[in-house]
Amino acid sequence: MEPSRPIQHPRRAAAAALVGTTIEWYDFFVYGTAAVLVFGQLFFPSADPVASLLAALATFAVGFLARPLGGFIFGHLGDRIGRKRTLIATLVLMGCATTGVGLLPTYATAGVWAPILLVALRLLQGVSVGGEWGGAVLIASEHAPIERRTWFASFAQLGSPLAVLLSMGAFRVATALSRSQFEAWGWRLPFLASVILLLVGFLIRLSVSESPEFARAETEKAVVRFPLELALRTAPGPILMTLCSFTIGTAGFYFTNTFLIAYATQSLSISRSLVLSCLVVVSVVQLFGQLGAALIAERIGDGRFLKWSASLAIVAPYPMFLLVETRAPLAIIVGVSLATLCASGFYAVIAGFVSKIFPTNIRYTAISVAYQVGGAIFGGLTPIIGVLLSSRFVGHWWPLAVFYSLLAALSLGGVAFLCRAGYDKVEQAGVEKPGATLQG
Repeated sequence: MEPSRPIQHPRRAAAAALVGTTIEWYDFFVYGTAAVLVFGQLFFPSADPVASLLAALATFAVGFLARPLGGFIFGHLGDRIGRKRTLIATLVLMGCATTGVGLLPTYATAGVWAPILLVALRLLQGVSVGGEWGGAVLIASEHAPIERRTWFASFAQLGSPLAVLLSMGAFRVATALSRSQFEAWGWRLPFLASVILLLVGFLIRLSVSESPEFARAETEKAVVRFPLELALRTAPGPILMTLCSFTIGTAGFYFTNTFLIAYATQSLSISRSLVLSCLVVVSVVQLFGQLGAALIAERIGDGRFLKWSASLAIVAPYPMFLLVETRAPLAIIVGVSLATLCASGFYAVIAGFVSKIFPTNIRYTAISVAYQVGGAIFGGLTPIIGVLLSSRFVGHWWPLAVFYSLLAALSLGGVAFLCRAGYDKVEQAGVEKPGATLQG
């Protein structure tokens, strides 16, 4: 007797992915904002403000360096024991790490132990978010019909702009305190709020059933013991090109939402509150832009949309910097929105695109490794490279714009390779067979 087909719940799964990634990215982003605004002086005091900022941003990068480890660990677990249980584990780990940051003593109180504990908790954040993204994308996309994967997978990507709204909003409230209050205890509030978000996300994720495709793979005895080994052996080319494809969606975000805070406040002397307020508005633009991007991509095809958005992202930083340099709030919002719409539109669609490249039994591992290794290289280092470029070329924004263009060009090259190899048409290629492999 043929086994019954697992029931799909695309809307419920998409909602759970959205809520979960919002919480995970909120926790990850509040650290980035705090690193730029306050961690330098509290955990890495120095006579040189640039040195303190670079030290704080280095701990921010530590989270990215830990993300591949999370991708390896939780990608393996997601392909071995299922998407649902793995996603619950990543959520709990992130919530505990973020709450811990909010309870840490500063350097003035604990001395060298303060930055050591900060780095340790940042590592746990990185491991957690390293395993989160792939599972969230797959729990949403694998519950959806193949022809609607781009749309439903994009809800996992919406967690990013929503998390920015939450984190920026939280810090906007915290920075309304006096400077002494903010540095003494106000910066802790956005981190401690993670406890409430954790409880909400935990309950929602418990209500979602396992991915139908993973359940089918278990029924058909297609789950493999070492998915990472199989992925690297059968699909090294697609994994490498997928890694390159992710670049602008990851690095572009941290360029505008982390480095740009430092650039605007230190190089252009724009107030912190104004920069944060502008980025909150940009996040609203990003939120609706991502939904529109997913709908357009469903009509014209993932691959075509991704190539167009990456091409536009190559030229976007030049008008962005011209407008930001005016220091006018509306100009800042318009300039950053131009760049953000290109990169975030790409980010919204790339999730559904890559979820169709790899077979079910190595999919969590393959996309997690590609995304997180790329994130460690390009996401974590982008703010640091930006600070170094701005300090080396004082008064000149063009080196920063060229750097951004190179990141977008790398994504364009990765997507063009995958499309040329036919992976944008993989829904007709029978890749859903659990025993299938890809040569690359």
